[in-house]
Amino acid sequence: KGIRKVSGKKEKVFGKARTVKTISGDWAKPVEALEKTEPGDILVINAGGDELAVWGELATNSAINKGVKAIIIDGGVRDISDIRDLGFPVWAKYITPEAGEPKGYGEIGSEIRCGGVKINNGDYILADEDGVVVIDKKEVDEMLNRAQMVYENEERVREEIKNNSTLSEVLELDKWEEKK
Repeated sequence: KGIRKVSGKKEKVFGKARTVKTISGDWAKPVEALEKTEPGDILVINAGGDELAVWGELATNSAINKGVKAIIIDGGVRDISDIRDLGFPVWAKYITPEAGEPKGYGEIGSEIRCGGVKINNGDYILADEDGVVVIDKKEVDEMLNRAQMVYENEERVREEIKNNSTLSEVLELDKWEEKK
């Protein structure tokens, strides 16, 4: 809740979550976590939902060098103009000029809550302009199959609408109305 896309191109990102738990304004563990990421990972940070920034442009450049796909922060990010210039995808609760300090509290790779949602290290993240979805690593194959079915159905509906049908006609919504 309250986490929104603040930077990046109009695109979907999908990857494994690398989780970090820290305290308000303590950016040591989020930066340290970059050493444990693999290319394609999405760094997910619980910073207590506070406004002090635990992430900025220098950390973003390091993330890019490591091949990290995106950052999601239940907390604050700073240097947003510079991060936007890099085109790097970031979701955060706050944009702030206030930088925190490195204190070293927290954990890397543990279960966290981000935006009120439980996330385990290695779960999958799908994020876009609409928001962030967490997929349990044990259910990823089933969820991807369901997503493919939904996508194919929506493509079929989209094509029928292009051929001058209405959404109501394609979905046969009148069958749900009470007959008088």
